[in-house]
Amino acid sequence: MAPSRAVYRHALPTLVLLTALLQPAVDSAAQIRPLAERVEIRRTSYGVPHILGEDLAAAFFGLAYCHVEDYGERVVMGLVEARGELARYLGPDSLDSDFRNRVSYARAVETYHLLNQDMRDVFEGYAAGVNHYVKLHPEEFADWVQPTFTGHDVAARWILGVDWGAVRRLLRRLAEQQDTTTAAVEPEEGSNAWAFAPSRTKSRKAILVRNPHLDWDAGYYEAQVTVPGVINFYGDFRVGYPLYYNGGFNENLGWATTNNSPDLDEVYALDVDPQRPDHYLFDGSSVPLRRETVTAEFKNGEGLARETREFFHTPLGPVIHRGGGKIYVMRAGGDGEYRSAQQFLAMMRARDLDEWKDAMRMRAQISSNFTYADRKGNIFYLWNATIPALPHESGGDTSAVPAQRSSDVWTQYVPFDVLPQVHNPRGGYIQNANDPFHYTNLNAVLDSADFPANFPSPNLRLRSQHSLQLVHDRRRLSLEEIVELKHSMRMLLADRVKDDLIAAVRTSNPDSVVSAAIDLIEAWDNSVAPESRGSVLFRLWFERYLLGEHPEQIRNLRDAWHDAFRHPWTPEEPTTTPRGLSDFARAAEAFAWAVQETQDRFGSWDVAWGEVHRLRMGDLDLPVGGCSGQLGCFRVLYFDEDEEDGKRLAAGGDGWVLAVEFRDPPRAYSILAYGQSSKEDSPHFNDQAEMFAQGRFKRVAFTEEEIEAQLIRSYHPGMEQ
Repeated sequence: MAPSRAVYRHALPTLVLLTALLQPAVDSAAQIRPLAERVEIRRTSYGVPHILGEDLAAAFFGLAYCHVEDYGERVVMGLVEARGELARYLGPDSLDSDFRNRVSYARAVETYHLLNQDMRDVFEGYAAGVNHYVKLHPEEFADWVQPTFTGHDVAARWILGVDWGAVRRLLRRLAEQQDTTTAAVEPEEGSNAWAFAPSRTKSRKAILVRNPHLDWDAGYYEAQVTVPGVINFYGDFRVGYPLYYNGGFNENLGWATTNNSPDLDEVYALDVDPQRPDHYLFDGSSVPLRRETVTAEFKNGEGLARETREFFHTPLGPVIHRGGGKIYVMRAGGDGEYRSAQQFLAMMRARDLDEWKDAMRMRAQISSNFTYADRKGNIFYLWNATIPALPHESGGDTSAVPAQRSSDVWTQYVPFDVLPQVHNPRGGYIQNANDPFHYTNLNAVLDSADFPANFPSPNLRLRSQHSLQLVHDRRRLSLEEIVELKHSMRMLLADRVKDDLIAAVRTSNPDSVVSAAIDLIEAWDNSVAPESRGSVLFRLWFERYLLGEHPEQIRNLRDAWHDAFRHPWTPEEPTTTPRGLSDFARAAEAFAWAVQETQDRFGSWDVAWGEVHRLRMGDLDLPVGGCSGQLGCFRVLYFDEDEEDGKRLAAGGDGWVLAVEFRDPPRAYSILAYGQSSKEDSPHFNDQAEMFAQGRFKRVAFTEEEIEAQLIRSYHPGMEQ
């Protein structure tokens, strides 16, 4: 006889209750299994790891294991540095950083319990993964390295503090010291980012491009981290961190970051209390400074020694200087912030723009432009900053603001919804190349008058103008065409000044050699492609023209840049200035010098760009195209000079690049110029370098089918054989 419906009604709640009671036991049993058994690492072409974990702790255990497997000691030293213990093993030269990091470490420990459980699982899993590798491979590390790292050590790697560079600049001002920095045509450390709406793509799907420009030792590391039902994210996972300024994509959305350098800090000058030591006058009261003593150990020969330093703090921020009856404190946006990684984890798990914005509203990520695209066809730009709502004019990094009462200091951030944002603009594109937000899209120019005074003023340097020239049209593009567009080798500076240079030289009564050289410049295609002839000569000429014979005497490169052009940059002509040369005589003189200099350095003044500019890694020595963004290159590379042969060797700029189309599932291409491993005996040390030099990308494996098709090997950590 079948049971009645009444029996089912009574039995169902009992079954649910039993299931709920038993579930913790089931979960607990799963947790007892070793982490290494709960994660599988699948390496695909070029050594990219796809980490499949049963839970977050296991997944980030696997990521840590991969990081140490590919980068070894670097990961360990980062954790030792976070503890503030480098000097114990390396000597007293590391004491300054150790003292700063011990303060950050204390902050990590005191806030650790405030992180959510998922974040603690990530940190503890990562620490366990490092320990597991060190235990299995002690021969790869110094004798003093012990597998005892903890979640606190990992959390301490990303605790935000004051900008000590800004502090040093202000202290030089207070001491009335002249800045002795030598001027040079510096590389622009930053990034490019593009997003295209479905109206601009042949597939009618949104496309995102992430293109950071940093030194090639910045530790970009390509990986996919998957916990079914929890996270499935493909992108960059910086070496030595579980999460750190990540960019990439999941099944539904993705984003890219570019530096934006907001003014987050204010220095306040407080009046000392003349009657009481270590007190200041504020809000009509005498307020004591909080004194903190920190002790660090350092290696002293074969033994150890200790040093103790005092630090003083106020509720407004740390004391950075005392003098002239004042106590100077730095009040920094985000000082002490400990949730940055937690915010990125929430962003990775977001399923649409609303959820992603909710994660951004945590305000734990204190800076960066964010360029976003998703499967629903949205493109979105955010100039992100935990920027103070100031009750006074900003002092910048050149002056301190007097403060006697609470009303004199900032106490709140500018609200999230007030930050500059662009959503699905006309023209179907978003671009950023590190300049302020105003020209994200030329059909939706943002007006400074709509934002607080401490937001940046408009500026559009040559790299940004090049970016706009590439995307500001109505063409529909495929993913492959966008990858090709990203590799533009043009030097926009040449477009702006070459005609004046030719005129200046030809009216200067040049000799036959200089005449032939300027003929070469006239025929040059204004590119820095490896085969381009004229580009090496032009670059040396412009540096000489800009900086002169004595660059060490130039104190303000911005002024020198402005004065070099007949028409400096202006917001009235944002995409066509700067242009022309301000001094024809200086231009002609600098060109004659550059002809001889190029001949002397490289054996010929018509040498090809790729004969001088090389990508050298291990046994590879390849010609490579690209130049500084300051010269208007979008394919950014910067170089170090080889001391032996004088060649210029790629050292930064383009390195990790990702382009993704939000189909279902996403389709993507990527390149990591310096490979997945820093170990020269690894097959993945330089196996992407030739592709990078040729402007080619590899196809990303994102789905299980794609991973299986590209699979090289699969293993549990420590069970590689």
